[in-house]
Amino acid sequence: MSSERGRGVVLHALAALILVIGLVWWWRAAPDGAGDGRLAHWRLTAEQLLPDIGEQEVANTLVLEPGTGYDEIVEVERGDFLVSVVCAGDDGARVRVSLGGTDSGRGLRCSGARTPDIFSVGLTRQLRMHVSVDASGPVVFRYALQRSSG
Repeated sequence: MSSERGRGVVLHALAALILVIGLVWWWRAAPDGAGDGRLAHWRLTAEQLLPDIGEQEVANTLVLEPGTGYDEIVEVERGDFLVSVVCAGDDGARVRVSLGGTDSGRGLRCSGARTPDIFSVGLTRQLRMHVSVDASGPVVFRYALQRSSG
């Protein structure tokens, strides 16, 4: 066997080894399929309970981990608004929504029969919303901000 042929065999063997190592790494790094299915189902549930409409200023759907908090700040023009919120998650999961930096104590169930909670607020420059997730989770939280017609 010539030296060029030997080098070619070694290069091909190394390329195959790198490919096998990459495939094993990719397979082991893939997320668990069961968790993704639940989150996709919860996201669909939240979006069906609080669908996008043409009159809303902004809407967002968030996946929140258990025992965490999330702050959302949205710049708006002065006026009266309706803030609609809904949550989807495991049985017993709950979130608490606070508007304007103070704890409103408004709790939302993330399972069972639920409808969006709607808050009427007057805003000058921005909406400040804090969402706290209880120990059970993750949960999918969705909110929509719409200018009040009255």
